Amino acid sequence: MNQPAQSSSPAAPGAYSSILDVLVAQGVITADDVNLITLETIQTGKKPDDVLREKSLASEEDIARAKSTFHNVPFVAIASTGVSPEALSALPESVAQQYQMLPFAVDGEKKQLSVAMVDPLDVLAIDFAEQKSGFRILAHYASKSEIERLIAERYSQNLSNEVSAALEQTSQIQETKKQEQNFSSLSGETIRQAPITKIVETIVEFAIKARASDIHIEPQEEKTRVRYRIDGILAEKLILPASVHEAVVSRIKILSGLKIDEKRVPQDGRFTFTAGDQEVDLRVSTLPTVDGEKIVMRLLKKDATVPSLEQLGLTGLALNHVQDAIKVPHGIILVTGPTGSGKTTTLYSVLHTINSPKVNIMTLEDPVEYQMVGINQVQTNPQAGLTFASGLRSFLRQDPNIIMVGEIRDSETAELAIQASLTGHLVFSTLHTSSAAGAIPRLMDMGAEPFLLASSMTLTMAQRVLRRINPEYTEQYTPEKAVVDDIRSVLGERLGLWCQQHNVTPDAIKLYRAKKERPETEPEYKGRVAIFEVMNITEEIGKCIMQQKPASELEELAIKDGMLLMKQDGYLKALEGITTIEEVLRVAQI
Repeated sequence: MNQPAQSSSPAAPGAYSSILDVLVAQGVITADDVNLITLETIQTGKKPDDVLREKSLASEEDIARAKSTFHNVPFVAIASTGVSPEALSALPESVAQQYQMLPFAVDGEKKQLSVAMVDPLDVLAIDFAEQKSGFRILAHYASKSEIERLIAERYSQNLSNEVSAALEQTSQIQETKKQEQNFSSLSGETIRQAPITKIVETIVEFAIKARASDIHIEPQEEKTRVRYRIDGILAEKLILPASVHEAVVSRIKILSGLKIDEKRVPQDGRFTFTAGDQEVDLRVSTLPTVDGEKIVMRLLKKDATVPSLEQLGLTGLALNHVQDAIKVPHGIILVTGPTGSGKTTTLYSVLHTINSPKVNIMTLEDPVEYQMVGINQVQTNPQAGLTFASGLRSFLRQDPNIIMVGEIRDSETAELAIQASLTGHLVFSTLHTSSAAGAIPRLMDMGAEPFLLASSMTLTMAQRVLRRINPEYTEQYTPEKAVVDDIRSVLGERLGLWCQQHNVTPDAIKLYRAKKERPETEPEYKGRVAIFEVMNITEEIGKCIMQQKPASELEELAIKDGMLLMKQDGYLKALEGITTIEEVLRVAQI
């Protein structure tokens, strides 16, 4: 059973004379603004709401919250609350569209349906919805654009409708069971039955359609929420009753070959799923939490093509440095960044570029994410004694030309990687550092000798992944002076060079964003691109490494040699219309 979300606490009726008074009390507008709005409503006949929005004095949410307080009707932020599929199925899409109401929670015992509305005081709409649904309607205020967007998104996806139908069948099956029996005691055969299978299939199919990289199935006290990581950002798309959580988890465990009765320790498994003409591998991880087992599934497309270095976002001098470094038959090339910053994808792109029948390429990964033709890929297995260090030691007896080690985690792996590079092998690996220059001190912390690093390191590169503006719905706009000043301070001389290339003056630069008039189902961002800083290990930088200089000095030398910092690369991509300044600041503000 899904309970309605916590709502804002409305004041006592009659505490304010208008919503303008509420907005003043909430600090959204001033008394002078009230006089200005009142005058304009008298002169033009417009509603105060319209004047507030036209003059950008209050947002839609501010106005909805003020109305909630003034009329003593609860407010709900449905984007953060989530929408129950049972609630969504209780009201047809046509009714939701006509009366701008979105059902988001249902209480079966009280026969009560919670809905978000633009106008919860519309008694006729509420009466009609009650007759149509058979529930007593509990109306909430919410912002108009949020209601419109979520109606279009949730009903068009068909995710909730399909799950609702399955849940209905599940509840019918439950009624035939003894009251004291729950899903934890159901047999494996019961777990395989159609409703639960349908729910799991729908969850995974939607992930494939939505281009999600991960699915999170998270138990909570009174519900289970399903979230998808789309373009690097988690979005809640579905809420399930807590009663079906264990059955869903058990179904996924059966598919993944995991122990159904083991709920006290984490487990890992994988299975293959086919939707239409697409086949994906799902890497499954379970974790016991206080409310039950959480499941995270990573989607790995079998037919995924490896992007080129240019498609990743490498350009100019950085691209030239990488292309030159991978032609050298020995040395170490490191890619750095936090988890989820696309390091492995970049390494796959590099390997794809240099892959040929003339070289023996071997990779040691945890896990193997993409299978590449012509490359010997090995997955680590610590339980069997196959670690990065032991695997790398074995690799050297396999006559390799090029070695990729998924990650340098300890001093033994670092030492072996350096030795391999010094004996004529080209070694690729990753490190968890925030900048390209920071990779060198990190290796020294692991016990690597500075003089060996100076002679073995070829190139280090740091990266982050950010979202692209939806290419079909992009518009130009003139940024505020403060934003232009920030761009000047970050890019420095590079802004002048960019302006010369594009025949504009620094004061006339334009930025890009997604159009507000785009269809409700079209996201603001679509697809991803990486930003890089590439540090070529020159002779001068090599001398600094031997002298154990700090990362800041190495970075200064690299900048003199033409290295772009990640934030600068991001700002240039924003000027080109690939992404937004806000997105760059989200991922590259170090």
